[in-house]
Amino acid sequence: MSSGTLNFDDLPNDCLAFIISLTSPLDACRSSLVSKSFNSAASSDILWDKFLPADYQNMVPASPSFSSLKSLYLSLCDHPVLIEDGKKSFSLDKRSGKKCYMLASRNLAIAWGDTPHYWRWISIPDSRFPEVAELLFVCWFEITGRIDSCNLSLMTRYNAFLVFKLVANAEGFENKPIEATLRLGGTQVSKRIVYVMDSGDVVQNGDQYPKVRGDGWFEVELGEFFNGGGLEEFEIHIFLHDGYSVGGPYVQEIDITPY
Repeated sequence: MSSGTLNFDDLPNDCLAFIISLTSPLDACRSSLVSKSFNSAASSDILWDKFLPADYQNMVPASPSFSSLKSLYLSLCDHPVLIEDGKKSFSLDKRSGKKCYMLASRNLAIAWGDTPHYWRWISIPDSRFPEVAELLFVCWFEITGRIDSCNLSLMTRYNAFLVFKLVANAEGFENKPIEATLRLGGTQVSKRIVYVMDSGDVVQNGDQYPKVRGDGWFEVELGEFFNGGGLEEFEIHIFLHDGYSVGGPYVQEIDITPY
């Protein structure tokens, strides 16, 4: 190293890994292309331990073995893990390392959900969960999901999505506005109108319409909120009544993902 010039390649591997850990997982992957020293540091367990959540060991199944913490991180990004007896799924956002949660329909409070005349619980091949809820026929469509904010990444803005699939005989939801409300610690943080049977990417007057995901399921954005910390409960509530008779969709989950 010449006098007065800092060459990062001359730094100890652990020191370089710590410097890279002050960036983001995406930047760390990019830095691996800079030089052999950066590539070594960007692959070290010291670095990826910083990007993994502090409680990640509680989320990882005991059986799989990983060659490095980087491979574990990428696995948690690409392959969500079922937790709590298959009622939730956990993953990481690949770009930021923030926590993502999927609340299975069995984890949701569904009005009349235990009444076979109105809802049916079935298994379908393309669902990540053992069961989904099939709506047969109701005049009161109401679903509530809850999660403790301490389970989510701190100082992070999140979006909530309803994930569903329409069957051929779905009916009653055409142009029917569904009220979606988000509360944090009992305080309303978001309220909007969403639709589940209108297609297209155009959003008018803040209303949200469904979009097809890469896995073939539909999703509609229910709202967003900021998790600043604390021990508060986050609640997602969707509601359609006024005498409408509806039926048809499979409800798979509510997704809570970083914005």
